Amino acid sequence: MSVHAHAPAAPDTLAEIEVPDHVRDTLAAHLVKEPEPSRDIDWAMTRYLQIFARMPTELLQRVLDFGRHPDTPGVGYVRNLPVDPRLPDTPRDGGPSPDKATFVAEGVLLGLSGLLGEPVGFATEKSGQLVHDVVPVASGARTQTNQGSVVFLNFHNDIVHDPSGRYDLASPDFLVLSCLRADQEGVAGTYYADARDICRVLDEATLRTLRSPLFRMNAPGSYVRDVAQGAEVLSDPVPMISGPEACPEVSAAANGVRPLDDAAQSALDRLQAACRAVAHHVLLRPGEALLINNRKGLHARSPFTAHYDGRDRWLQRTYVRRNQWDIRHRAVPGSRRLH
Repeated sequence: MSVHAHAPAAPDTLAEIEVPDHVRDTLAAHLVKEPEPSRDIDWAMTRYLQIFARMPTELLQRVLDFGRHPDTPGVGYVRNLPVDPRLPDTPRDGGPSPDKATFVAEGVLLGLSGLLGEPVGFATEKSGQLVHDVVPVASGARTQTNQGSVVFLNFHNDIVHDPSGRYDLASPDFLVLSCLRADQEGVAGTYYADARDICRVLDEATLRTLRSPLFRMNAPGSYVRDVAQGAEVLSDPVPMISGPEACPEVSAAANGVRPLDDAAQSALDRLQAACRAVAHHVLLRPGEALLINNRKGLHARSPFTAHYDGRDRWLQRTYVRRNQWDIRHRAVPGSRRLH
Protein backbone atom coordinates (compact mmCIF):
# COMPACT_ATOMS: atom_id res chain seq x y z
CA MET A 1 0.00 0.00 0.00
CA SER A 2 1.36 3.42 -0.94
CA VAL A 3 0.04 6.80 0.05
CA HIS A 4 2.38 9.71 -0.28
CA ALA A 5 2.75 13.22 -1.69
CA HIS A 6 5.44 13.78 -4.32
CA ALA A 7 6.12 17.26 -2.91
CA PRO A 8 5.21 18.94 0.35
CA ALA A 9 1.43 19.08 0.56
CA ALA A 10 -0.75 20.68 3.16
CA PRO A 11 -1.68 17.87 5.56
CA ASP A 12 -5.38 18.68 5.44
CA THR A 13 -5.82 17.93 1.72
CA LEU A 14 -6.09 14.16 2.26
CA ALA A 15 -8.28 12.49 4.89
CA GLU A 16 -7.40 8.90 5.85
CA ILE A 17 -10.31 6.92 7.28
CA GLU A 18 -9.82 3.40 8.66
CA VAL A 19 -12.95 1.32 9.25
CA PRO A 20 -12.59 -0.92 12.36
CA ASP A 21 -12.89 -4.65 11.77
CA HIS A 22 -16.10 -5.02 13.76
CA VAL A 23 -17.75 -2.18 11.81
CA ARG A 24 -16.60 -3.72 8.52
CA ASP A 25 -18.05 -7.07 9.50
CA THR A 26 -21.38 -5.55 10.57
CA LEU A 27 -21.68 -3.65 7.29
CA ALA A 28 -20.82 -6.80 5.35
CA ALA A 29 -23.44 -8.88 7.15
CA HIS A 30 -26.16 -6.44 6.09
CA LEU A 31 -24.92 -5.63 2.58
CA VAL A 32 -24.49 -9.24 1.48
CA LYS A 33 -28.26 -9.74 1.86
CA GLU A 34 -29.25 -6.76 -0.28
CA PRO A 35 -30.50 -7.24 -3.87
CA GLU A 36 -29.07 -5.62 -6.98
CA PRO A 37 -29.73 -1.91 -6.31
CA SER A 38 -30.95 -0.79 -9.73
CA ARG A 39 -34.17 -2.79 -9.29
CA ASP A 40 -35.45 0.03 -7.07
CA ILE A 41 -32.71 2.58 -6.62
CA ASP A 42 -34.60 4.93 -4.31
CA TRP A 43 -35.45 2.05 -1.96
CA ALA A 44 -31.85 0.83 -2.16
CA MET A 45 -30.40 4.26 -1.33
CA THR A 46 -32.73 4.50 1.67
CA ARG A 47 -31.68 1.05 2.84
CA TYR A 48 -27.98 1.85 2.46
CA LEU A 49 -28.49 4.99 4.52
CA GLN A 50 -30.00 2.87 7.30
CA ILE A 51 -27.06 0.48 7.19
CA PHE A 52 -24.30 3.10 7.13
CA ALA A 53 -26.00 5.21 9.80
CA ARG A 54 -25.17 2.40 12.23
CA MET A 55 -21.48 3.22 12.03
CA PRO A 56 -19.92 4.82 15.14
CA THR A 57 -20.77 8.51 15.34
CA GLU A 58 -17.16 9.67 15.04
CA LEU A 59 -16.59 7.59 11.90
CA LEU A 60 -19.88 8.63 10.35
CA GLN A 61 -19.14 12.29 11.05
CA ARG A 62 -15.75 12.07 9.34
CA VAL A 63 -17.43 10.99 6.10
CA LEU A 64 -20.26 13.50 6.44
CA ASP A 65 -17.87 16.36 7.23
CA PHE A 66 -15.84 15.53 4.12
CA GLY A 67 -18.83 16.53 2.01
CA ARG A 68 -20.11 19.39 4.15
CA HIS A 69 -17.44 22.09 4.41
CA PRO A 70 -15.41 24.19 1.95
CA ASP A 71 -12.20 23.85 3.98
CA THR A 72 -12.17 20.06 4.37
CA PRO A 73 -9.75 17.79 2.45
CA GLY A 74 -10.33 17.29 -1.26
CA VAL A 75 -9.77 13.54 -1.18
CA GLY A 76 -10.66 10.88 1.37
CA TYR A 77 -8.95 7.48 1.47
CA VAL A 78 -11.20 4.90 3.15
CA ARG A 79 -9.74 1.51 4.06
CA ASN A 80 -10.99 -1.84 5.41
CA LEU A 81 -14.40 -1.79 3.74
CA PRO A 82 -16.49 -4.93 3.12
CA VAL A 83 -15.97 -6.93 -0.08
CA ASP A 84 -18.05 -9.51 -1.94
CA PRO A 85 -17.47 -13.12 -0.82
CA ARG A 86 -16.77 -14.12 -4.42
CA LEU A 87 -15.90 -11.93 -7.37
CA PRO A 88 -16.58 -13.00 -10.97
CA ASP A 89 -14.28 -12.19 -13.88
CA THR A 90 -13.58 -8.53 -14.55
CA PRO A 91 -15.91 -7.34 -17.35
CA ARG A 92 -14.09 -6.82 -20.64
CA ASP A 93 -16.55 -4.50 -22.39
CA GLY A 94 -16.81 -1.69 -19.84
CA GLY A 95 -20.28 -2.75 -18.72
CA PRO A 96 -21.54 -4.40 -15.54
CA SER A 97 -20.83 -8.07 -14.94
CA PRO A 98 -23.83 -10.39 -15.51
CA ASP A 99 -22.28 -12.95 -13.15
CA LYS A 100 -22.21 -11.04 -9.88
CA ALA A 101 -24.09 -13.07 -7.26
CA THR A 102 -23.84 -10.54 -4.39
CA PHE A 103 -23.78 -6.76 -4.39
CA VAL A 104 -21.63 -5.81 -1.41
CA ALA A 105 -19.37 -3.63 -3.59
CA GLU A 106 -22.35 -1.75 -5.01
CA GLY A 107 -23.69 -1.26 -1.46
CA VAL A 108 -20.36 0.15 -0.27
CA LEU A 109 -20.16 2.48 -3.26
CA LEU A 110 -23.73 3.75 -3.03
CA GLY A 111 -23.71 3.85 0.78
CA LEU A 112 -20.70 6.14 0.80
CA SER A 113 -22.18 8.18 -2.06
CA GLY A 114 -25.41 8.69 -0.13
CA LEU A 115 -23.48 10.24 2.75
CA LEU A 116 -22.03 12.82 0.35
CA GLY A 117 -25.12 13.63 -1.72
CA GLU A 118 -27.19 11.95 -4.42
CA PRO A 119 -25.74 9.74 -7.18
CA VAL A 120 -26.63 10.83 -10.71
CA GLY A 121 -26.32 9.16 -14.10
CA PHE A 122 -25.65 10.93 -17.39
CA ALA A 123 -26.98 9.36 -20.58
CA THR A 124 -23.64 9.84 -22.36
CA GLU A 125 -21.61 8.12 -19.60
CA LYS A 126 -22.11 4.36 -19.11
CA SER A 127 -25.63 4.67 -20.59
CA GLY A 128 -26.84 6.65 -17.58
CA GLN A 129 -26.07 3.93 -15.04
CA LEU A 130 -25.52 5.09 -11.46
CA VAL A 131 -22.80 2.50 -10.82
CA HIS A 132 -19.96 2.70 -13.36
CA ASP A 133 -17.69 -0.29 -13.84
CA VAL A 134 -14.26 1.21 -14.54
CA VAL A 135 -12.25 -1.47 -16.32
CA PRO A 136 -9.71 -1.55 -19.15
CA VAL A 137 -11.24 -2.09 -22.59
CA ALA A 138 -9.02 -3.13 -25.48
CA SER A 139 -10.57 -0.68 -27.97
CA GLY A 140 -10.02 2.23 -25.57
CA ALA A 141 -6.57 1.29 -24.26
CA ARG A 142 -4.89 4.49 -25.50
CA THR A 143 -7.76 6.91 -24.87
CA GLN A 144 -8.07 9.60 -22.22
CA THR A 145 -11.08 7.83 -20.75
CA ASN A 146 -11.86 5.33 -18.00
CA GLN A 147 -11.34 2.54 -20.57
CA GLY A 148 -7.66 3.39 -20.95
CA SER A 149 -4.62 1.58 -19.55
CA VAL A 150 -1.60 2.14 -21.81
CA VAL A 151 -1.33 5.92 -21.38
CA PHE A 152 -1.20 8.20 -18.34
CA LEU A 153 -4.69 9.58 -17.77
CA ASN A 154 -3.97 13.29 -17.43
CA PHE A 155 -4.95 15.33 -14.39
CA HIS A 156 -8.57 16.27 -14.86
CA ASN A 157 -11.95 16.49 -13.24
CA ASP A 158 -15.04 14.81 -14.61
CA ILE A 159 -16.95 17.35 -16.64
CA VAL A 160 -20.22 17.06 -18.55
CA HIS A 161 -20.98 18.47 -21.97
CA ASP A 162 -23.68 21.14 -21.72
CA PRO A 163 -25.29 23.14 -24.55
CA SER A 164 -24.68 26.31 -22.53
CA GLY A 165 -20.99 26.07 -23.40
CA ARG A 166 -20.00 25.69 -19.74
CA TYR A 167 -18.98 22.10 -19.04
CA ASP A 168 -18.50 22.59 -15.30
CA LEU A 169 -22.12 23.54 -14.52
CA ALA A 170 -23.60 20.04 -14.49
CA SER A 171 -20.44 18.28 -13.36
CA PRO A 172 -20.57 15.97 -10.34
CA ASP A 173 -19.53 17.53 -7.06
CA PHE A 174 -17.94 14.26 -5.94
CA LEU A 175 -16.79 10.95 -7.33
CA VAL A 176 -16.54 7.80 -5.28
CA LEU A 177 -14.07 5.18 -6.55
CA SER A 178 -14.15 1.75 -4.95
CA CYS A 179 -11.72 -1.08 -5.73
CA LEU A 180 -13.02 -4.58 -6.41
CA ARG A 181 -9.80 -5.92 -7.95
CA ALA A 182 -6.33 -4.40 -8.33
CA ASP A 183 -4.29 -4.68 -11.53
CA GLN A 184 -2.22 -7.86 -11.70
CA GLU A 185 1.14 -6.11 -11.29
CA GLY A 186 -0.16 -3.87 -8.51
CA VAL A 187 1.17 -0.65 -10.04
CA ALA A 188 -1.96 1.23 -11.17
CA GLY A 189 -2.01 4.43 -9.15
CA THR A 190 -4.69 7.05 -8.67
CA TYR A 191 -3.48 10.61 -8.10
CA TYR A 192 -5.22 13.63 -6.61
CA ALA A 193 -3.89 17.19 -6.75
CA ASP A 194 -5.75 19.66 -4.54
CA ALA A 195 -6.30 23.13 -6.02
CA ARG A 196 -5.00 24.70 -2.78
CA ASP A 197 -1.70 22.85 -3.16
CA ILE A 198 -1.54 23.63 -6.88
CA CYS A 199 -1.99 27.35 -6.24
CA ARG A 200 0.58 27.25 -3.47
CA VAL A 201 3.38 26.19 -5.82
CA LEU A 202 2.51 28.34 -8.86
CA ASP A 203 3.79 31.88 -9.41
CA GLU A 204 1.42 34.83 -9.48
CA ALA A 205 1.68 35.45 -13.23
CA THR A 206 0.74 31.85 -14.01
CA LEU A 207 -2.18 32.00 -11.58
CA ARG A 208 -3.47 35.22 -13.20
CA THR A 209 -3.43 33.49 -16.59
CA LEU A 210 -5.14 30.38 -15.24
CA ARG A 211 -7.84 32.60 -13.71
CA SER A 212 -8.52 34.22 -17.11
CA PRO A 213 -11.00 32.86 -19.72
CA LEU A 214 -8.23 31.69 -22.04
CA PHE A 215 -9.02 27.96 -22.23
CA ARG A 216 -11.56 25.80 -24.03
CA MET A 217 -12.39 22.34 -22.67
CA ASN A 218 -13.05 19.44 -24.99
CA ALA A 219 -16.16 17.43 -24.16
CA PRO A 220 -15.64 14.09 -22.36
CA GLY A 221 -14.30 11.22 -24.44
CA SER A 222 -17.56 9.30 -24.07
CA TYR A 223 -19.53 12.22 -25.53
CA VAL A 224 -17.07 12.73 -28.36
CA ARG A 225 -17.10 8.99 -29.15
CA ASP A 226 -20.83 8.29 -28.82
CA VAL A 227 -22.47 11.58 -29.82
CA ALA A 228 -20.00 13.68 -31.85
CA GLN A 229 -18.58 10.84 -33.98
CA GLY A 230 -15.05 11.64 -32.86
CA ALA A 231 -15.07 15.39 -33.45
CA GLU A 232 -13.93 17.87 -30.83
CA VAL A 233 -16.76 19.70 -29.06
CA LEU A 234 -15.17 22.65 -27.32
CA SER A 235 -16.58 24.72 -24.47
CA ASP A 236 -16.77 28.48 -24.38
CA PRO A 237 -13.53 30.15 -23.24
CA VAL A 238 -13.27 29.63 -19.48
CA PRO A 239 -10.71 30.00 -16.70
CA MET A 240 -9.10 26.87 -15.26
CA ILE A 241 -9.00 28.23 -11.71
CA SER A 242 -11.75 30.27 -10.08
CA GLY A 243 -13.09 31.21 -6.67
CA PRO A 244 -11.52 32.79 -3.58
CA GLU A 245 -7.86 32.22 -2.79
CA ALA A 246 -8.62 30.14 0.32
CA CYS A 247 -11.08 27.86 -1.52
CA PRO A 248 -10.19 27.72 -5.22
CA GLU A 249 -11.95 25.54 -7.78
CA VAL A 250 -10.01 23.99 -10.66
CA SER A 251 -11.27 22.60 -13.97
CA ALA A 252 -9.44 20.55 -16.60
CA ALA A 253 -10.84 18.22 -19.26
CA ALA A 254 -9.22 14.80 -19.57
CA ASN A 255 -10.05 14.78 -23.27
CA GLY A 256 -8.10 17.96 -23.96
CA VAL A 257 -7.78 21.62 -23.00
CA ARG A 258 -7.21 24.10 -25.84
CA PRO A 259 -5.31 27.24 -24.75
CA LEU A 260 -6.12 30.37 -26.73
CA ASP A 261 -2.60 31.84 -26.81
CA ASP A 262 1.02 31.07 -25.97
CA ALA A 263 0.77 32.42 -22.44
CA ALA A 264 -2.19 30.16 -21.77
CA GLN A 265 -0.29 27.16 -23.17
CA SER A 266 2.64 27.90 -20.89
CA ALA A 267 0.32 28.25 -17.89
CA LEU A 268 -1.38 24.94 -18.75
CA ASP A 269 2.00 23.20 -18.90
CA ARG A 270 2.93 24.64 -15.49
CA LEU A 271 -0.43 23.54 -14.07
CA GLN A 272 0.12 19.93 -15.13
CA ALA A 273 3.68 20.03 -13.71
CA ALA A 274 2.34 21.44 -10.43
CA CYS A 275 -0.23 18.64 -10.26
CA ARG A 276 2.51 16.03 -10.57
CA ALA A 277 4.54 17.81 -7.89
CA VAL A 278 1.87 17.99 -5.21
CA ALA A 279 -0.36 14.99 -5.95
CA HIS A 280 -1.27 12.37 -3.40
CA HIS A 281 -0.73 8.89 -4.84
CA VAL A 282 -2.86 5.91 -3.85
CA LEU A 283 -2.58 2.29 -4.95
CA LEU A 284 -6.15 1.12 -4.43
CA ARG A 285 -6.71 -2.42 -3.21
CA PRO A 286 -9.95 -4.41 -2.68
CA GLY A 287 -11.86 -3.03 0.29
CA GLU A 288 -10.58 0.50 -0.29
CA ALA A 289 -12.27 3.57 -1.73
CA LEU A 290 -11.48 7.15 -2.61
CA LEU A 291 -13.90 9.99 -1.95
CA ILE A 292 -12.95 12.63 -4.51
CA ASN A 293 -14.12 16.22 -4.43
CA ASN A 294 -14.50 16.93 -8.15
CA ARG A 295 -14.27 20.70 -7.70
CA LYS A 296 -11.48 21.10 -5.18
CA GLY A 297 -8.90 19.22 -7.22
CA LEU A 298 -7.88 17.13 -10.21
CA HIS A 299 -7.28 13.40 -10.39
CA ALA A 300 -5.24 11.17 -12.70
CA ARG A 301 -4.28 7.53 -13.25
CA SER A 302 -0.95 5.93 -14.07
CA PRO A 303 -0.49 3.49 -16.96
CA PHE A 304 -0.76 -0.22 -16.24
CA THR A 305 -0.79 -3.49 -18.15
CA ALA A 306 -4.19 -4.88 -19.09
CA HIS A 307 -4.39 -8.58 -19.93
CA TYR A 308 -8.10 -8.88 -20.82
CA ASP A 309 -8.22 -12.27 -19.13
CA GLY A 310 -10.87 -11.67 -16.49
CA ARG A 311 -8.33 -10.71 -13.80
CA ASP A 312 -7.82 -7.06 -14.75
CA ARG A 313 -8.23 -4.02 -12.55
CA TRP A 314 -11.87 -3.39 -11.62
CA LEU A 315 -13.12 -0.24 -9.92
CA GLN A 316 -16.65 0.99 -9.48
CA ARG A 317 -17.51 4.68 -9.61
CA THR A 318 -20.41 6.99 -8.88
CA TYR A 319 -21.05 10.61 -9.79
CA VAL A 320 -22.54 12.50 -6.83
CA ARG A 321 -24.28 15.86 -6.68
CA ARG A 322 -25.07 17.74 -3.48
CA ASN A 323 -28.01 19.45 -5.22
CA GLN A 324 -29.75 18.42 -8.40
CA TRP A 325 -32.14 21.37 -8.57
CA ASP A 326 -29.93 23.56 -10.75
CA ILE A 327 -29.53 20.76 -13.35
CA ARG A 328 -33.22 19.83 -13.41
CA HIS A 329 -33.43 20.90 -17.08
CA ARG A 330 -31.37 17.80 -17.92
CA ALA A 331 -33.64 15.32 -16.10
CA VAL A 332 -35.16 12.34 -17.93
CA PRO A 333 -38.74 12.11 -16.59
CA GLY A 334 -39.34 9.15 -14.31
CA SER A 335 -35.69 8.25 -13.74
CA ARG A 336 -32.45 9.43 -12.16
CA ARG A 337 -30.81 9.71 -15.57
CA LEU A 338 -29.81 13.08 -16.96
CA HIS A 339 -29.37 14.12 -20.58
